[in-house]
Amino acid sequence: MTTETITAAASGSWTLGDLVVNRIGFGAMRLTQNGEAFAADACPSDRGRAISVLRRAVELGVNHIDTAAFYFSSLRSANELINQALAPYPDDLVIATKVGPGRDPSGAWLPHATPEQLRGQVEENLRQLGRDHLDVVNLRIVGTDSIAERFGALAELREAGLIRHLGLSNIRPHHLAEAQAIAPVVCVQNMYGIGASPEQEAFLRTCGEQGVAFVPFYSIAGTGRDAGATTTTNNSQVHAIARVHGVSAAQIRLAWTLHRGPHVLAIPGTGNPDHLTQNVAAGTLRLSEDELAALDGLQHETA
Repeated sequence: MTTETITAAASGSWTLGDLVVNRIGFGAMRLTQNGEAFAADACPSDRGRAISVLRRAVELGVNHIDTAAFYFSSLRSANELINQALAPYPDDLVIATKVGPGRDPSGAWLPHATPEQLRGQVEENLRQLGRDHLDVVNLRIVGTDSIAERFGALAELREAGLIRHLGLSNIRPHHLAEAQAIAPVVCVQNMYGIGASPEQEAFLRTCGEQGVAFVPFYSIAGTGRDAGATTTTNNSQVHAIARVHGVSAAQIRLAWTLHRGPHVLAIPGTGNPDHLTQNVAAGTLRLSEDELAALDGLQHETA
């Protein structure tokens, strides 16, 4: 598969509120360190390489970058790398960030933010990114409790002009309904990939029916999660289809994800320029009905 001239535009586009993005984007979580994300002993990434990857992503047509202030290693901050690499920002670049979780300077996780603390997290993202407003802010949560107060606090910041659009991360269907009663929701970020449960599949369809973008995380890593893809997440059937197309298993996983609906956006992350090119190129892969059926059959097994 030739990848040299393939750009993110080949994956198609979706509109987040009033912002048009290509369906292949870029996730910044792995940009700040080598090895497992958030690991206390992770080796910081090479600054020059990280900056070159970000600039190359934009050159390849990526106009949707997912980040967070809590994406940092001992020497690197994803937001500050994005700022240094890409400011002044292209007019069509959409930067989505997340609030809710937080880490102290040592990297230890803090309790999730209260409604009162969310403004400080929004302002931290604004400062690090060098923006006067944030394109998309996702409220990331843990658990099943009501999000009304927290989402309401972000809705107030949206009304104040600090946030353009709101999204949700790591949620259940009832959270989406609760949030939509307060303010418009343009996207949902949830774990999803080959091996998804029937409940996850149903929620993806619900988002599509409501015109809400569905943005999977760990679509390549699967059960490897923060540590990245492992041998257990690269099923033999995925490898067999990858060999037929002359691509990597990761590219097949991305292509399968994009086939789930026009509202599904991919945000694969990497600090490797070659992997970046391959990820973008996955947007052109067209899987046959038989291939899709074979991969669909893996959904309820261990991915």
